[in-house]
Amino acid sequence: MPVPSSETRFPTTPSFRLDGKRAFVTGASRGLGRAIAIAFAEAGAEVVLAARALEEMERTVAHLASRGLPAARAVRLDVTDRAAVRRVVADYGPFDILLNNAGTNIREPFLEVKDDSVDALIDLNIRAAVTVAQAVARGMVEANRPGAIINLSSVNGHVAGINRSIYTASKHAIEGLTKAMAAELGPKGIRVNALCPTYIETPLTAPVLADPEFRERALRAIPLGRLGEVEDVMGAAVFLASPAAALINGASLLIDGGMTCL
Repeated sequence: MPVPSSETRFPTTPSFRLDGKRAFVTGASRGLGRAIAIAFAEAGAEVVLAARALEEMERTVAHLASRGLPAARAVRLDVTDRAAVRRVVADYGPFDILLNNAGTNIREPFLEVKDDSVDALIDLNIRAAVTVAQAVARGMVEANRPGAIINLSSVNGHVAGINRSIYTASKHAIEGLTKAMAAELGPKGIRVNALCPTYIETPLTAPVLADPEFRERALRAIPLGRLGEVEDVMGAAVFLASPAAALINGASLLIDGGMTCL
C-alpha cells in the first residue's frame, strides 16, 4: 500500500503524559521544586525529591501517596556536596527527567556585594547545577535512554535585576550552560531546556515581595499586571519533560507575563 503523504495523513497530538518515566527534582522541599515534583507525579512519573529539608519532602510524598499517584521518594541531599550528589544519583537513577531547581538569591547592591555572597551564589546556582546535571546525564547515557533535563533559570537570565547582580550573572550562566548542554547531549537523545519565571509567590521570594514598594514596582514591570503562582510554572515544566516537546532543545521558556517584552 502507498504511504500516505504529509497532506493526507491525519496527525495525532503528542502525549503530555509522563507515565513510566522517572524524574529527579532538586530543591524539592518547597516552592517551585515542590510544585513541579507534584506536577510530574500528576502526569504519571515516579519522582525522587531531593533537598536538605527531609520532613517537608516526606509530607509531599505522603500527599502524593494519599492521592494514589505513582510512587515518590524523598532523599536528604545537599547539592553542593558533589560526592553526595553522585552517590544519590547512582543509587536512585537512572532517570528520564531532571528538574535542576536548587538555587538561591542574595539581594545586595553591587557596590556592597560581599565575597561570601558571591561564593554562595556561584556554589549553589552554578557549580551544584553542573554537578547534578552531569551526574544525571551520565546515568542517561550509560543506560542508553533518552531524557529531558530542565534547568531552572529566571527572567534574570535575560534581563538585569537591581540589587541582584550576582544572581543575574548566575542565571545568565545557566542560560549558557543550557545551550551548551543541548548541543552536546542532543545527539544522545537528551533534550536540555530552561524555565525562566518572573517573580513567583514562593517562600524564597516572600521577604522581598512583602515590601510594598518593591511589590508595586514588580507589578508595574509585568504587562499582565500580576505576580506568578507556582501553578503558572507547573504546566510548563510538564510540557518540556513530555513527548509534546520532543523537538524543543536548547530553548528558554519565559514565564514572565510579558516582562521581557518591555
